Parts: sequence; structure tokens; C-alpha cells
Amino acid sequence: MSTRIYTAGLVVIGDEILSGRTHDKNIAQVASWLQVQGIRLSEVRVVPDVIERIVEAVNALRESYDYLFTTGGIGPTHDDITVDAVAEALGVPVIVHPEARAILEKYYTSRDLELTEARLRMARAPEGAELIPNRMSGAPGIKIGSIHLMAGVPHITAGMLDALTGTLEGGAPLLSETVGCWTPESEVADILRQVEKAHEGCQIGSYPFFREGKVGANFVVRSTDPEELKSCVDSLCDGLAIAGFDFTPGGI
Repeated sequence: MSTRIYTAGLVVIGDEILSGRTHDKNIAQVASWLQVQGIRLSEVRVVPDVIERIVEAVNALRESYDYLFTTGGIGPTHDDITVDAVAEALGVPVIVHPEARAILEKYYTSRDLELTEARLRMARAPEGAELIPNRMSGAPGIKIGSIHLMAGVPHITAGMLDALTGTLEGGAPLLSETVGCWTPESEVADILRQVEKAHEGCQIGSYPFFREGKVGANFVVRSTDPEELKSCVDSLCDGLAIAGFDFTPGGI
């Protein structure tokens, strides 16, 4: 398993996300899936259904990270323009992918439905692309180089991610442990800083909350090294105990 840190960017596409009419769920599920693959989601951009904005985001993120994922805009309607935007970003034409067409013909024929021009739009792909299987609705996702175009509907995206599991090169998965404490995070800031400084292979995130009329925080320790992670968590718990703070392993 490589010690190299692999990274990914994500472009979330759709006016409905930006308007608030649809609540995005794909960021969290893509990020979680990537961590298991040993890849870290490093940046997310949410852009409207405007081809120039999609092209700009795709070019920026594909050049910055090992992988790029997009969600949304690969359906049958006029505003589904992700394929066109990615093709423009790569400088290749859009074609009707023969394998995608065959998949759609089989899917709609089995349901006694016609493969209309609108439905055939879902067979369009940048020239040179491969397909990502979609067991839910037939219309496949698209892979071209390091770029992966997926559906905007979360359960369909989940199926596409499942089909990609184990196919991408990644490093060690990012592991995490949580320690909770009923105290304002400002009171333990020095402890967090000292513990993190002593464990270079770990990062500690502090997430405050207010519950039951009290202030508290959960401290999430992350590392790709299980032994380093355990050492950091132990040191954090020791530091909290010595300072007189009660803490809860696993978080509150």
C-alpha cells in the first residue's frame, strides 16, 4: 500500500443545488467513499448549469488533484450539459458511445419503452471515454482519464461509486478516532495544539456543540497510521485528564 497521499476534487453541478431547492448529499458520500479508497477529497466547487463555469471548474480541479469527480448534469434534458463541458475542457468531441447506446436500448426495450432522442442524450460521452456501470437506471456514468462523471441523484451516485470500488489507485485509508469533552474548546486549545505538534502524522479537528444547556466539543483525530493514531489519542486523553477535564472516548 502506497504511503503517497492521493487527492481528489469534486464539482457539484446544478442550479437546483445553488437555489436550495435540492439539498446535496453527494459531497458526504463521495468523501466517505474516497477515504476508504485511500484518496482524500481536497476541494469541492458547486457551479450552476452554465457550460463556461463547469469548464473552468473542471480544468482547475483536474490539474490540481489526482482525480476529479463530477455529480449532476448527465441526464436527458437540455440543461444536462456536463458531458459537453468536460469534452470542451479536454478539447475532444462529443459522441454517442456505442456501448452506452446498447445499454440504453436494452434497458428501455425491456420496459416496453422507446429510446427517444431525449433518452439517447444519456449515451453521449466525450470521445475516448469509458463507462461506469449504473444498475439503478441503466444510464451509465462516464470515465475519461482521471475524470469521473456521475449522476446527481444520490442513490444512483452510490451505485456508481460501488462499481468503481477497488479500481482507483490510492494510498493508505485515513483512519479516525473521536474523543468528546464537556468543555469549551478554547479551554483545551493549548492541549490540542501540543498533542498534534508531538504527533506529526496526525491531525486533530475540534467540533464544538451546545447540548442540554452545556457547551462541549468533539475532538476527531485522523491519521493513516493506526499506531500513530492510537498514540495521539492516548496522549490527548492523558492531557485532558491531567488538566482535570472529563472526557468520553468515542465522542459525545
